[in-house]
Amino acid sequence: MKRLAIVGASGHGKVVAECAELCGWQDICFFDDRWPGLLLNGHWPVVGDTHELLSGYADFDGVLVAIGNNEVRLAKLQLLIDAGAIVPTLVHPSATVSRYSALGFGSVVLAGAVVNLDCQIGQGVIINTAATVDHDCTLGAGVHVSPGAHLAGGVSVGERSWIGIGSSVRQLVRVGVDVTIGAGAAVVADTPDAFTLVGVPARVL
Repeated sequence: MKRLAIVGASGHGKVVAECAELCGWQDICFFDDRWPGLLLNGHWPVVGDTHELLSGYADFDGVLVAIGNNEVRLAKLQLLIDAGAIVPTLVHPSATVSRYSALGFGSVVLAGAVVNLDCQIGQGVIINTAATVDHDCTLGAGVHVSPGAHLAGGVSVGERSWIGIGSSVRQLVRVGVDVTIGAGAAVVADTPDAFTLVGVPARVL
């Protein structure tokens, strides 16, 4: 029986847990720093906090971090990798990932998403429901491409950036590090680091 520990008992965590079930993981539980005040996340038990997991990760065949905050997700992921935990990737059965693209440790590609060929996806990336990442894109560690967001070919997204729900990025655009793209925005030009952009066309908020 394949055992999976998930860090982060949240709504996103539940989505990741169901995806894991569909990918063949049979025994799934959560670890969350609100434990023991939190004992259940949807259909799955919460059995400990981060400290508990760091002392017991060897009991699991894999460990994933399902925390929406990009910076926190990457920090927890690095902690587990440094400790020696096995960190898999997850690809929902209804998602499509080109065999010519590479997914980093701890990344998840959720239902209906598409990653086209020759993409480089960093560690701890979320490609959420029905998002698309076209050919030759590069996504840095900790990026989140929200549901229904679309990246055209050759887009580069810096570490920890958040591509908001329903937004789109024009081909060959560079999105900086720690950038937030607002819901429904259309990014048509390169963006600076550490800014929030909104609107059509997207502008710095």
